[in-house]
Amino acid sequence: MNTTTITKENARAEAFAAIWSNDIDPVFTDVAKYYDCANDFASLGLISIMRRRFVSMIDVRPNYKCLDVCAGTNAIGIGLLKKEPTLELHAVDRSVAMQEVGMERARSNGFEIRSYITDVHKLPFPDNHFDVITIQWATRHLRVLEVFPEILRVLKPGGHFYHCDMLRPANRIVEQLYYLYLKACLNITSLAFRSDQTALNCRNYFIQAIRLFYSADELSRVLEELGFTDVISKPILCGMVAFHKARKP
Repeated sequence: MNTTTITKENARAEAFAAIWSNDIDPVFTDVAKYYDCANDFASLGLISIMRRRFVSMIDVRPNYKCLDVCAGTNAIGIGLLKKEPTLELHAVDRSVAMQEVGMERARSNGFEIRSYITDVHKLPFPDNHFDVITIQWATRHLRVLEVFPEILRVLKPGGHFYHCDMLRPANRIVEQLYYLYLKACLNITSLAFRSDQTALNCRNYFIQAIRLFYSADELSRVLEELGFTDVISKPILCGMVAFHKARKP
C-alpha cells in the first residue's frame, strides 16, 4: 500500500474517529425521515439526476446477487430492482433509522430487500458471494482501508464494484468555491428542515471530511492498490462528484 494513502487514512482517522464513533448515528437518526428531500432541496434536484445516472451505469443481469453498502434509504437498491426485478438485493447500514425508512420504501414499491444493521467495516457475508456491490454518498465517513478490502473479499471473481461519492476537486479554485457552496447549503438546509443540535454541530465536519478525502484520480489509485482491476473513473461537476467502476480479478 502506498505510504501516501496510509498517511491520509491515518490523518482522517485522527481527525474524525470521535465523530464517526459518537455522532454519525445520531445525525442520521435525526435526518432519516427527510434525508432524500433534504438532499434534493440542497442540490436543486441534482442528487436525483446523479442517482439515476449512477444506477444506469450499473450492469445487472437476471438473478444477480447484489449488495448495497451504506444503503441508507435504499434508493440505489430500489433503482436496481426497478431495472431488474429478479435481483437478490441485500442492504447493509449501521443506521436503524435510515433502514427503517428504506425498508418501508422498498415495500411500498413492491420489492424485497434483505436488510442488515451492522458495521460495514466487517461485512457479515462469506468470500466471493456477490456479483455486484454498490456504495453511494458514504465512503468519506468510513475507514477506506478497512471497507474496500471487505468489499473485495465478498465480491465474486469477475464481479464489479460501483462507487459514487462527493470527492475533493483536483482544481484548487473549484475546491474553494465548492466549500463555500457546501457551507451555505448546510446552513440553509439545516434551518429549513429544523435539524437537531447534533446535526447542526456536524456541519463543519461534512466540509472537513471532503477536505481530507480523495480526488477522483486518487481514489482510482487506491482501488488499484487494494487489488481491484479495470478501474474506470467518471468525474462530474468539475470533480466534485465521481462515479467509479472496478472489477475483482
